Amino acid sequence: MSIYTTLQTLNITLPPVSVPAAAYVPFVQTGKLIFISGHIAKQGGMPWVGQLGKDKTTEEGKQAARAIAIDLMGTLHAACQAAGTDLNGVKRIVKLMSLVNSTPDFTEHHLVTNGASELIGEVFGPAGAHARSAFGVAQIPMGACVEIEMIAELS
Repeated sequence: MSIYTTLQTLNITLPPVSVPAAAYVPFVQTGKLIFISGHIAKQGGMPWVGQLGKDKTTEEGKQAARAIAIDLMGTLHAACQAAGTDLNGVKRIVKLMSLVNSTPDFTEHHLVTNGASELIGEVFGPAGAHARSAFGVAQIPMGACVEIEMIAELS
């Protein structure tokens, strides 16, 4: 099944690439690897602010991470187009790195990040099985609750 058919079945519309908020680019391709800059959680087009363990639950964080995965796939789609292919040309999602804005005693960063990992796996199937890191941090730009970056490999 095509990646785009899967997205349609899941009622997911990929967003356009966001304009960077600082001095960086949304993605870089080197060889067959695409490095996608960190994307913050957004809700209604605005930063999804909050801190896990304080005013956000693990389930809310998981939903924020899922929303980021959709944004990451939108950027990956643009990167694939720039490389002369589309999401069906992705050989593998190599790695996700997740930063979770959390209190010092919050310990469920891995469960928050599952929101992104599970959706990536559902969309890309076996090619979506990826390595991953999930960290708790004191703050994320604009007060966002989660930020995630991705590395993907093209065929």
